[in-house]
Amino acid sequence: MLNLFRHSEEAALENILARRATSADDPELQEKQFRDLLQALPAAIYTTDAEGRITFFNRACIDFAGRTPKIGDMWCVSWKLLTADGTPLPHEDCPMAIALKENRPVRNVEAIAERPDGTRIWFMPYPTPLRDEAGRMLGAVNMLVDITTRKQAEERMMLLTGEVDHRSNNLLAVIQAMLRLTKADSAEDFQAAFQGRLSALANVQRLFSVSRWSGASIQTIIQEELQPYGPARVSMTGSDVHLPASLAQAIAVTVHELATNAAKYGSLSGPAGKIDISWQTNADDGLVLRWTESGGTGIAEPTRKGFGVGAVDGIIRTLSGRITRQWKPEGLDCELSFPGIAP
Repeated sequence: MLNLFRHSEEAALENILARRATSADDPELQEKQFRDLLQALPAAIYTTDAEGRITFFNRACIDFAGRTPKIGDMWCVSWKLLTADGTPLPHEDCPMAIALKENRPVRNVEAIAERPDGTRIWFMPYPTPLRDEAGRMLGAVNMLVDITTRKQAEERMMLLTGEVDHRSNNLLAVIQAMLRLTKADSAEDFQAAFQGRLSALANVQRLFSVSRWSGASIQTIIQEELQPYGPARVSMTGSDVHLPASLAQAIAVTVHELATNAAKYGSLSGPAGKIDISWQTNADDGLVLRWTESGGTGIAEPTRKGFGVGAVDGIIRTLSGRITRQWKPEGLDCELSFPGIAP
């Protein structure tokens, strides 16, 4: 795409020069037609004599430079110049100066123009020597193409790529932990357990995508994870809180595991069992989430420490959070707290 962009700009400049060469034989008329053409173009274009003194600039140069240049200024219409890495670039070393000193066009260069008000523009220059019929250099013409929007888009793309890479590595680490810690008595049980955990991760990733990776709603996460058990057996209390991505992922996995354990070992394993889940934020503890099961009979703590305990505890510790569990005959009481979430 960049090569196509450069080729199109070079073709535009070559077309301007070709039209100048094929204009009328009258030198004054030829010069007037040439300047009228340059004034009508939206790109910043100026000319110099063989020594580098500016002899003409179009109106677009004023907008580009943020000032009105003067006829006789040397080398460039810009107030200040910088190289692509931000190093100050003296006007006598700018692309137009090189084109004149070395008698050759300069291409494939990016630079930064700073205006008097401090704003900066990324641009590509196209300085090209002008010669008479005998081949003697008379001066040069330069076209300054603003590429600021493209550079900003490239920067956003690099940031996005880095963010996607970070999130992908984080997600893969969680999946590897799930795979390593998932226990089952048969291949079918393993597939069901692992698929459920992947679904919890997939749901929260979808919420991230909808919010442009800014995070997810705690209420939406909990509703989606507990929806299969029905409103008659689940109650939720708490004002909605927008969670950052890392915390949202931890909450999604944790709620999924708590619900799965409740269905296997806790209150939801019986016909009358219920779950009450509530959350709030405060200045001391941040986000506090309470999971309370009721209606179970003779519930006992599971004897095997699987993913629901080990990996969830690890994820919570990574976020500097805390989790406490208390198994009661009617079900599990569990409290999670995560600092740093403002009320």
